[in-house]
Amino acid sequence: MNRKISVGMAVTIVILAMTVTFSITMLIAMRLFDSTVSSVKEKESMYNKVAEVDRYVRSNDYYTIDETVLYDRLTAGYLLGTGDKYARYYTANAYTELMNQQSGKVMGIGVELGMDQTGYARVTRVYEDSPAQEAGIVVGDYITAIDGTDVKSLSGVDAVQSRLQGEAGTIVNVTWLDSKAASRTTDLTHSGYTSTTVDYQMLDSVGYIKIRQFDGSTPSELDYAIRSLTTSGAQSLVFDLRDNGGGVLDDAISCIDLIAPEGTVAYAEDKNGNRTIIGSSDDESKVELPIVCLVNGNTASAAELFAASLRTMNGARLVGATTMGKGTIQSSPQRLSDGSAVSITVAKLICGDGSCFDGTGLSVDVERALSAEETTNFYAYTPEDDPQIQRAVSAAQQLSGTTTLGGVNEAASSAAASEEADSAATEPENASSEETASSTEAASSAE
Repeated sequence: MNRKISVGMAVTIVILAMTVTFSITMLIAMRLFDSTVSSVKEKESMYNKVAEVDRYVRSNDYYTIDETVLYDRLTAGYLLGTGDKYARYYTANAYTELMNQQSGKVMGIGVELGMDQTGYARVTRVYEDSPAQEAGIVVGDYITAIDGTDVKSLSGVDAVQSRLQGEAGTIVNVTWLDSKAASRTTDLTHSGYTSTTVDYQMLDSVGYIKIRQFDGSTPSELDYAIRSLTTSGAQSLVFDLRDNGGGVLDDAISCIDLIAPEGTVAYAEDKNGNRTIIGSSDDESKVELPIVCLVNGNTASAAELFAASLRTMNGARLVGATTMGKGTIQSSPQRLSDGSAVSITVAKLICGDGSCFDGTGLSVDVERALSAEETTNFYAYTPEDDPQIQRAVSAAQQLSGTTTLGGVNEAASSAAASEEADSAATEPENASSEETASSTEAASSAE
């Protein structure tokens, strides 16, 4: 039997529902208002404090304030205060320089450099048809001065890089020491040259591939290298990722897609724990050969994702030393109204299997550290005599069942060298040498 509700009762129910809805809405609005007011008060307090310091300094400081420097450092200090260790502030000039580099307007002289214990920039690579090659600069030379400025007075390889760059057609004066310790000086004209990110060659039955960084050209270069090596009869592959600081994440994922079977490669995880797939691989071009990834403490970010993905998806073995552990994603530089820019961390990088290497790095399957003597000779090694490369080649040969007597001997000698390195690391008098080894491997950049 149907029960009818009187008009009065219906009106009462509607009014009651509206009252409850209004009350809930007001409660939420009041909480939001209180939160906003609290935030405004906190910001006002912060700005008042800065203004108070500013008034005191301007009234009493002995030094004259450079307003541009002050504002730049205030902004940089704000980012530092957020606790985001990968946040970066670009001055207007630095941002313009970055854009010019990416557009190809600013060029180097065609060398890769590494800072070592001498304080000078050692040449670790010279590009074909570059100004440096034409001037006679070769691997192993030391750049000692740029436009009359002693390289030792510059703050690291990035500063050296900046000094060597310039617009096409401009001139930079470079002084360097050659292999006979003879000082040479010449003017180099900035001009175009081909800069590659991938080198490859056969080492016995192993295809060796060095990936220096990941950028827009890397996927096509890597695809060509893999095809060339497999055509040449490679029974296994070694990917050398030492000192690869990452680069463009999307390009690294494209490289993984060339090698890995079908599956998810990476997620981006926001601060609330929400995950979004940012990379996958298909099954069209997977590599069936045994794989070894050679890594060290300067293998970071996208390069770590590359190694981790090949380990879980292709069964690759990792040789070398634990990686850096930079598993976060940064935004592209956001331009500000005055021409400066900021880049901040926007997400955590999660591997396709759900693991994360941020803060911990990737542990290796085969430890092969460099001894103090080997570290000193690091930039002088070739793939044929580099002890870490030879250990990786030996591991690859073992995986493919093509181990040679030389490979067995190398495995034994590298184990002894690793023990020597571990022993040296525990001795106080060798602590500074270990720190130097780390810094030597840390800075390798292209000019």
